[in-house]
Amino acid sequence: MIQIVTRTRLPTKHGDFTMIGFSPFDDGLEHVALVRGDIRDAGVLVRIHSECLTGDVFGSQRCDCGDQLDMAMEKIAAAGAGVVLYLRQEGRGIGLTNKLRAYALQDGGMDTVEANHALGFADDARDFTPAVQMLQALGVSWTRLMTNNPRKCATLEAAGIVVARVPLLTCVQANNAQYLRTKAEKLGHLIADVKKAS
Repeated sequence: MIQIVTRTRLPTKHGDFTMIGFSPFDDGLEHVALVRGDIRDAGVLVRIHSECLTGDVFGSQRCDCGDQLDMAMEKIAAAGAGVVLYLRQEGRGIGLTNKLRAYALQDGGMDTVEANHALGFADDARDFTPAVQMLQALGVSWTRLMTNNPRKCATLEAAGIVVARVPLLTCVQANNAQYLRTKAEKLGHLIADVKKAS
């Protein structure tokens, strides 16, 4: 079982969060949690967010990652309590350089799933087990999970964590419309009306 090893204040544009570091995970990665307020209440807001350097840091419009992270933190700040689990699983688990290779294939006409397959990877190589371990270490057993990905819900529920899904829908625009359609059509993400987007 992983353990909390350090906590520190993280001031953000959405107010103060506590950033929490954990003992090593089986995957060898350093995942962190951002916590706001009292998270012991039932139905606390939770976001499981996979690292996306291009979206989270550089504001890429090829995906909705940065917007989802910002929206989740805003919702937690408004609610006064919640958790962001930041998983170091770049590119749906294939790593940064391979994600850039996948982008290049997408520039040539493939969608994100086809590009992953061309590079020898699964549709989605992420493992959400660390998220379960982090929530258990934080004492969270009942969540309002901000996600469009039913796989995240299923992973938590299989571990005995109660989940009520909260949609986290961002704007569809020209640069990410195909990406979002692929997530809806091939990965089963619950993104309403994305097929109508141009």
